[in-house]
Amino acid sequence: MQALGRHVLAEVYGCDPHVLDDVGAVERILVRAAHEAGAEIRETVFHKFSPQGVSGVVVISESHLAVHTWPELGYAAVDVFTCGERVDPWLACDLIVSGFRASHMTATESKRGILLAQQPAAMAAGS
Repeated sequence: MQALGRHVLAEVYGCDPHVLDDVGAVERILVRAAHEAGAEIRETVFHKFSPQGVSGVVVISESHLAVHTWPELGYAAVDVFTCGERVDPWLACDLIVSGFRASHMTATESKRGILLAQQPAAMAAGS
């Protein structure tokens, strides 16, 4: 079986709450992670919540990096989805964890767009 992409979902704990509540810092960390993992950035959107927390996405040619933070809990939910073989989602995820100064992370990887050898043409076309 061949997959179109790899999707890493990470639970990131023990993060620096000041970093998680700084929209500029969170954006810089995700952009750096995308660049260093070899991704081609298309757009970024980040939002600072009141009284605390940041959500954001880095849209890359290969898919996306996304985050939602809870500074009061030192927690971040991180989502890295990459298509193709060129960009390693685990490298991007590890760079984000390091940037958040996290104490630990748990993560899972899912294969996305698993293509079966004898897939009917109607299914391949999205019908």
